[in-house]
Amino acid sequence: MRYANEIYNHMSQDEIRSHQEQLLIRQIKYCYDNSVYYKNKFREIGVEPGEIRSLEDFYNLPILMDKEQERLSQTESMEKEGHPFGMHLCSDPADVAITATTSGTTGLPTFTYTLGRADLDMLNDAMKVMFGQAGLGRGDRVLFAHALGIYATSALLPPLKSTGVLPIDVDVRGGAEMILKFARMTRPNAAMMTPSLAQHLIDRIPEVLGCTPRDLGLKALYVVGEIGVGIPEIKQKMEEAYGCRVYDWIGPVGQTLAVSCDSDIYHGMHALTPDTDLYPLDLIDPDTKKPLRIEDGVVGEAIYTSLRRQTLPVLRYASGDIVKVHTAECPCCGFKGARVKVVGRSDDMLIIKGVNVYPSAIKEIVNEFRGKVSGEMRIVLNTPPPRVEPPLNLKIELSANYGEDELSQLESDIKKALHHKLRLTPNIQWAPPGSLPLAVAKTPLFEKNY
Repeated sequence: MRYANEIYNHMSQDEIRSHQEQLLIRQIKYCYDNSVYYKNKFREIGVEPGEIRSLEDFYNLPILMDKEQERLSQTESMEKEGHPFGMHLCSDPADVAITATTSGTTGLPTFTYTLGRADLDMLNDAMKVMFGQAGLGRGDRVLFAHALGIYATSALLPPLKSTGVLPIDVDVRGGAEMILKFARMTRPNAAMMTPSLAQHLIDRIPEVLGCTPRDLGLKALYVVGEIGVGIPEIKQKMEEAYGCRVYDWIGPVGQTLAVSCDSDIYHGMHALTPDTDLYPLDLIDPDTKKPLRIEDGVVGEAIYTSLRRQTLPVLRYASGDIVKVHTAECPCCGFKGARVKVVGRSDDMLIIKGVNVYPSAIKEIVNEFRGKVSGEMRIVLNTPPPRVEPPLNLKIELSANYGEDELSQLESDIKKALHHKLRLTPNIQWAPPGSLPLAVAKTPLFEKNY
């Protein structure tokens, strides 16, 4: 794996950091000069752009934007300027080349993925690196199975086309049969979708197409939007079923592109574009909001900062994503930059007897028992999170070949594993095989009874 911008492949980490500082100082001035929002923010915190001379100076600033502030900025721009992009827009609205929103699962959708032509072009080289590792290029076809229209993944289509790959873009809201109908008609070389959909289609392909997932002949499968490939059992299941490498990738708000490497063992997503965003090397403690020292294995909330984005840049944007960052060289591919593994969302975190627990950590442990369980589960909440009165209620789906006589021992083993690793002893409710269905978009981890 290599950086998308070739010059970085000949720089030391200190040289890359120095270059990022230069880009940051220029970007801060650009945002201050072109955005009412950022000008007001810097005045509010009592800092002049010229006072920020290093990354450390910047990391010690307060958070300048979060999801709620972004929504308020959008509301204000609609009232005052007649457009929905926010008062942090730094260009003429007429220069917007594409806009796409977040899913809105935690509130009103935001037009976070609003890009100009130059912003779109910045991702072209990174997309070529991402596909190149799987041998994909001009003339290949990629089944692009996401929610299309004004959604985040739609903003990826122009850079994807720039690689010479032809996207077969199918809206997942049409259902599994429609997705597979287009797969049969077009015979794609690769596919892009959520981990939930990839797992769901493993069972649907024999029913709909009368063949196995491996018979699709995919060179690669790229998944995004959920924790999946980072769980060894899920990675193994998908790679065995499809007969190809499954890559985990992410395209955060600030415009970094990160992707996992060609390895049997998951070593995190490799940040290919240090010249587009400071992600994932700006982390804060999710509780205190104080900056964290970046060292191998550190866990914190990721902060996004665009370094070159012109249209709708973000500065110190609190993402809510809890990530684990590795700074050591990748043991598989030798990549020397930052690697990141998503742990969960700060708004998904549960507090049980004073202990912070992320649903993804529970799911990872449950998946260790795959074979006896399907790997699907729900956390049943009777009151609003994050505080949960113990015991936590877990609904775990059994596999098709479980034995009734095994349940007592299985429950004991899962409880021991959860207590040992997370200091958590849940109440387990068993769900029959197939009763916790996978979604074609994102599969919920919570079942809310309030």
